Amino acid sequence: MVSLEWRNGSLRFLDQTKLPFEETYVETADYRVVGEAIRTLQIRGAPAIGVAAAYALVLAAHTDAVTSTKTLSEELYTAINYLSQTRPTAVNLFVALGRLRRLVDQNTRADLPTLRRYLLSEAKAIHQEDVDACRKIGEFGAALLTVPSSILTHCNTGALATTGIGTAQAIITTAAKQGKVVRVFADETRPLFQGARLTAWELKRAGVDVTLITDSTAGFLMQNREIDLVVVGADRIAANGDTANKIGTYVLAVLAQQHGVPFYVAAPTSTIDFEARAGRNIPIEERDPRDVTHIGDKRIAAEGVKVFAPAFDITPHELIGAIVTEAGVLEPPFSQAIAGLRKQEGRTTAPGTPTGKFQRAS
Repeated sequence: MVSLEWRNGSLRFLDQTKLPFEETYVETADYRVVGEAIRTLQIRGAPAIGVAAAYALVLAAHTDAVTSTKTLSEELYTAINYLSQTRPTAVNLFVALGRLRRLVDQNTRADLPTLRRYLLSEAKAIHQEDVDACRKIGEFGAALLTVPSSILTHCNTGALATTGIGTAQAIITTAAKQGKVVRVFADETRPLFQGARLTAWELKRAGVDVTLITDSTAGFLMQNREIDLVVVGADRIAANGDTANKIGTYVLAVLAQQHGVPFYVAAPTSTIDFEARAGRNIPIEERDPRDVTHIGDKRIAAEGVKVFAPAFDITPHELIGAIVTEAGVLEPPFSQAIAGLRKQEGRTTAPGTPTGKFQRAS
């Protein structure tokens, strides 16, 4: 099972809104369809969103409107501005858009076929980097488990959220193969039930002993010493280690600290926003109130009730024991570890703000 793949000029992706009851794949050559799929969570998970966005720009470079390098540049920037509005929190989206944008800006003398080849090559490189990063995250994270453990995870961080074997879930499945996992507790993850619909489904398919719980059950399990470790993913990590992840993550981190349970974050280095000094600088997406008032098409709340529906929350770095990346395990103080990683990689986050316009380089 793969979340998405490039197929001879089109992008094929699994519609995750129909899981676990129906495995439906969509194949398109329209970047707007990809953007809408990202916005509506048909494609979800920060790493997968980044890869999908890269391929979406390749599709934009092949629209009927593109007949020259000039029209390619114009169409590409239209696509970038459109895609940048889909999901404001996941930084991988902006890293991918920035990489392909810079590629065009740096090759102004290339002809149209060459630019198209460059764009596809870069998108495929981003894709392969994600696959490799997932494997390494799994290996580094599994090494942190020294004894068979009972693990709690939140939301979905497996193959569905990436184009590899996952991030936090890669740690779980890798450790399970090494005999280090007793069982996994998966939060249902309200309001869209990614844990119930996706994580429990994936882990069951992988042969991992998984137990589904409501989000509010986690504290009870920790109180009764049923949890040895909490491992979650991330949609954006600030330069000081503050982490944005699916709503409810912060609560788990507080509970873990209260009960002396290690709390780890797993994410590729592309999820680190070196320009965001702290969690307060990370934009938090708010979802449609219907996500809370309805389950599927059925209303569960009274008509007219007010709704506040942030998709993510911020976990302060003080509550995080380690951040597992493909470059290794980062330990506190995270500001120093992340600064060292930035110097080592020589990378900055994609330019532009998540809700702003991308400007053409002069």
